[in-house]
Amino acid sequence: MTGQLKDFLATRKQVIEETLPTFIQKLNTTQSLKNAMLYSLEAGGKRLRPVLVLALLHTYKKPERDGLATACAIEMIHTYSLIHDDLPCMDDDDLRRGKPTNHKVFGEALAVLAGDSLLTESFSIIVNDPYCPSEQKLRLITELVKAAGAEGMVGGQVLDMEGEAKELSLLELQHIHENKTAKLLAYSLLAGGILAGAPECDIENLRKIGYHLGIAFQIRDDILDIEGSEDRIGKPVGSDSVNEKNTYPKLLTMQGAKDKLNDHISQAQLFIKELTVEAPLLLEICELIANRDH
Repeated sequence: MTGQLKDFLATRKQVIEETLPTFIQKLNTTQSLKNAMLYSLEAGGKRLRPVLVLALLHTYKKPERDGLATACAIEMIHTYSLIHDDLPCMDDDDLRRGKPTNHKVFGEALAVLAGDSLLTESFSIIVNDPYCPSEQKLRLITELVKAAGAEGMVGGQVLDMEGEAKELSLLELQHIHENKTAKLLAYSLLAGGILAGAPECDIENLRKIGYHLGIAFQIRDDILDIEGSEDRIGKPVGSDSVNEKNTYPKLLTMQGAKDKLNDHISQAQLFIKELTVEAPLLLEICELIANRDH
């Protein structure tokens, strides 16, 4: 990682983490609900999805301020999905980012409601963003519904659960993770492009870049579940095997999974080079996703 990327990630992550709680603190609701929402929002994490929004605005030389609300909305949706994924009725995890999962601290009912609140509040943040024109808001929300809902992340989660203890083909596994992981990550790129006023040819390429980076991100997750450090990834390794999940190493062998990861990173880099602007920051982020250790 170059010094430029390291500085960009650190400074933008700080801005995001300073801004996220402000949306929750001003809500006119019970303190117990706000505490549960803030607990998971403030638990840390890579903040990759919101950083991607700001990276696109930076790439197109537009004010990053214009994307901050949407970036935070995406992180809220990602966080809600983690709260729900950790529940006993789903993956039944005790740790997330090195801390007890939300339901272990606040109970299952409040954890569900905290997730629900983060999801619904995310749309309010976009709608009320003073820096975003109305026509952009409509497009952002339309794309977000597709990425996060039944045709995207939620649908992918259902497919993932239905695939447990079954032998899936590579195409079936990719279909799961295209929806469960790739579509929300791709939305971060799309949203940044929309907010930056990128030409439609770039928007379509950003969609393709997001697909390949999303699949690569998931493959790296599968690899880290076997080879990673619990201290670094913040949860026990080997949970995929315990839950009888289909993974890329299981289907392709570890070396095959690493080769597939590199293929998707290479494809993403090719589409980045087809953008109408130079995007060295995005190329570096590809390498970060390929080599991350948590």
